[in-house]
Amino acid sequence: MIHTRNLTKAYRNGFSRTFVLRQIDLEIEEGEFVTVQGPSGAGKTTLLHILGLLDEPTDGEYEFMGDPVHKMSEDRRTEIHRSQIGFVFQAYHLIDDLTVYENLETPLIYKGLSSSERESKVADMLDRFSLVAKQDLFPNQLSGGQQQLVGVARALIIEPTVILADEPTGNLQSDQSADIMETLTALNEEDDVTIVQVTHSEKLASYGERIIELDDGWVDADYPVEEPKAVEAR
Repeated sequence: MIHTRNLTKAYRNGFSRTFVLRQIDLEIEEGEFVTVQGPSGAGKTTLLHILGLLDEPTDGEYEFMGDPVHKMSEDRRTEIHRSQIGFVFQAYHLIDDLTVYENLETPLIYKGLSSSERESKVADMLDRFSLVAKQDLFPNQLSGGQQQLVGVARALIIEPTVILADEPTGNLQSDQSADIMETLTALNEEDDVTIVQVTHSEKLASYGERIIELDDGWVDADYPVEEPKAVEAR
């Protein structure tokens, strides 16, 4: 599913280079739920952006579903990002001049769905995340938590193969946070969606089945979660 070898990211600073990621070797198989943890500046978000095809490594190789990303054309990378990867951003990244409805509809337009298909899927997501009353509002009219919900709904609406989530519940209340994590867990367990999340929360990490710890750009540890949380019956 996701395989990297010697993945390195560095930024040139005059005559020197600042390393953000160093020789990262990862094997994440289809259907896994993996948490990436580490201190601030460890390279967690940079790694997620590279896995989501939003950034490129300086060195190393990355294969997504058996295809070498480092050999892909820009068009192919964009196609995969739009159709197979759902990304939940820490800073929301909603489009300011589009309404909630339009923010949810946009990835479906890129995916080539018909108007009726888009309308049905957006309606489902608005209802699922209790956003029906907010559908005509713009991002700056929403609270941080509401923007986070829209961001999660936008990631899920394309029915992705993999979800990459950067602090997916960072601005949510505890009950909303639990609902989001149960939704992600259900997608993982019932639909075999691969999930890679970045979080500082030990509680949220317990929803996954494996933890990868980064420190100063290196993989410092990689181990299973002893007892992943199960989805509660509703």
